Amino acid sequence: MTTADGRQTRRGRPGYDKESLLQVAVKVFNERGYDGTSMDELSKRLGISKSAIYHHVSGKDELLRLAVDRALDGLFAAAEQAMAVEGRAVDRLEHLVRASVGVLVDRLPFVTLLLRVRGNTTVERRAMARRREFDRMVADLVAQAAAEGDIRPDVDPAITSRLLFGMVNSLVEWYRPQGRRSGAELADTVCKIAFTGVRRPRPPDPQSSAVSGGS
Repeated sequence: MTTADGRQTRRGRPGYDKESLLQVAVKVFNERGYDGTSMDELSKRLGISKSAIYHHVSGKDELLRLAVDRALDGLFAAAEQAMAVEGRAVDRLEHLVRASVGVLVDRLPFVTLLLRVRGNTTVERRAMARRREFDRMVADLVAQAAAEGDIRPDVDPAITSRLLFGMVNSLVEWYRPQGRRSGAELADTVCKIAFTGVRRPRPPDPQSSAVSGGS
């Protein structure tokens, strides 16, 4: 950079605001694990001093809380939207699955981190409690849909909800934003498999039709 009198000055390292700091921290947590990431490591990765980090947050716990809340807030917003959908419970359930795929795509690093917490800290235990609350909401929707006769009643609603969101959550292992599939296409595929299945409908058997027509 050149000053008004023509002298060259060295450009300083760009600073970090809270959001950009969080983005980098989440990336490091996902790479090294939360427990395996020290403030020294974050300082090194960011290229700023630990005191500069503490200017924005109180420490690792706050960064983790901000990150998992970003994922959880998105999921609960999706649930709130789903509950407002008019019609049958199965329609609300499908809306929730679609919206949850959208949250995962839009907030992939945050959801990835959320799915990896194990309850070793107060922040993690709080996040897991919120996840269980979300799971109960899904299970309730499944139970309502079964009661209305729209999904099979012979499978426990809690198991069905776990399987549904096990499929959604598996996207964090292989989905990459730069891939060929959009979030909407992913949501369509998940819902087709979840609510219709993978078996291709068979055409009517001509012989069976002929027998029926002749009876």
